Amino acid sequence: MKDLALLEDNAPKPGLWTQIAHPGLFLGWSRHLIVPLAVITAALAAWGLYLSFWGSPPDYQMGDTVRIMYVHVPAAWLSQFCYAVMFASAIGTLVWRHPMADVSQKAAAPLGAAFTLLALFTGSLWGRPTWGTFWEWDGRMTSTLVLLFIYLGIIALWRAFDDQLKAARFVSVVTLVGAINIPVIKFSVDWWQTLHQPASVIRLDGPTIAPEILIPLLVMTAAFSMLFLTLHLVRMRTEVIKRRIRSLELAAARAAAGGAL
Repeated sequence: MKDLALLEDNAPKPGLWTQIAHPGLFLGWSRHLIVPLAVITAALAAWGLYLSFWGSPPDYQMGDTVRIMYVHVPAAWLSQFCYAVMFASAIGTLVWRHPMADVSQKAAAPLGAAFTLLALFTGSLWGRPTWGTFWEWDGRMTSTLVLLFIYLGIIALWRAFDDQLKAARFVSVVTLVGAINIPVIKFSVDWWQTLHQPASVIRLDGPTIAPEILIPLLVMTAAFSMLFLTLHLVRMRTEVIKRRIRSLELAAARAAAGGAL
């Protein structure tokens, strides 16, 4: 534990950009955010669940099954937002060589896969009583399944390399190429015949959902977003510490080998 504390405190206190970029300084300032973010996440989730179950009415067509939407829609949105974070991090890795960009990429991939899997699962549960089928190979379902496979492939690619800096370059290229699937998911309801309805929240003419349904949906989306932010920060911290420990182990091994000679 003493070594980890030194990792967090062994650097000077320069400007904001350097504090974000320097792994040691990142460990220092980010540790103070974990608990507040977790508290905000729990409060939003509790409020959102209350509104979802007791603050919103059943749908006049779908009844109480509409409440699945309060988990499905935020999970689907986060599945794409996680990839947007990875896309920005990939650019940071390839263009600016940002020291924390590949850490952000690696930390976001399992979270994106989890949100995508949750979106597919809840969508199937919602689809059975609504459409009469658990699965339909329409544009949005299929492209979201492709997104899950992309996430799994990226996770596997990270694990295929011992040198994480070398892996970051390959993963960044794959991430940029895979980003073509995001607009396909977004516009699939416009391009092809699908069971999914067009956009009803983010529209130029305003949301088309009743306020008593829209407000719980927005609160749950905020809760899921804060959950991602909290877990992403925790995973980034864990990845930095793992890399630091690995560097110390390699340095100790080289020193031991040199001493033996």
